[in-house]
Amino acid sequence: VGMYASSAARDALSSLSKTADRVKALASLQSSVKANPPTSFLLKMNFKVGAEKMASAIADSVSPRHNNVNDVEELKTLIFDGVSAKGAATKGTTFQFDCANSGVGVSVDGKKQGQVSSAGLAQSFCDVYLDDKCVSSALRDSCLDNNCA
Repeated sequence: VGMYASSAARDALSSLSKTADRVKALASLQSSVKANPPTSFLLKMNFKVGAEKMASAIADSVSPRHNNVNDVEELKTLIFDGVSAKGAATKGTTFQFDCANSGVGVSVDGKKQGQVSSAGLAQSFCDVYLDDKCVSSALRDSCLDNNCA
């Protein structure tokens, strides 16, 4: 997983120590990314996964963080349709999720699948990777390693 954030979001961490200020740095990472869009998340598959399983896994990560079921279902459909078009998410398949004030844009292997027009969903998607119950603590650690003092 890779994350690409605005310079304003990265700058918010520059004066914090990744060790001495770890709790504050993690909170600042989450809040600054959400306050300074856009932020993109790039996922690259290491093994083959079917369309339904991939779409469900991502939707299941977002749904506890977002209260609009329709937004989550729309996100799931965009992912499912993008993967189904190629048969499955095979090794090397990339997913890009562009989180902005306008919502979440979804691309599969560089091909835009569409956007869910929901700023709240974009914020919730960021939380999947940045909150205390994140799906990738290694990503949060990498962000601190690369942006904190």
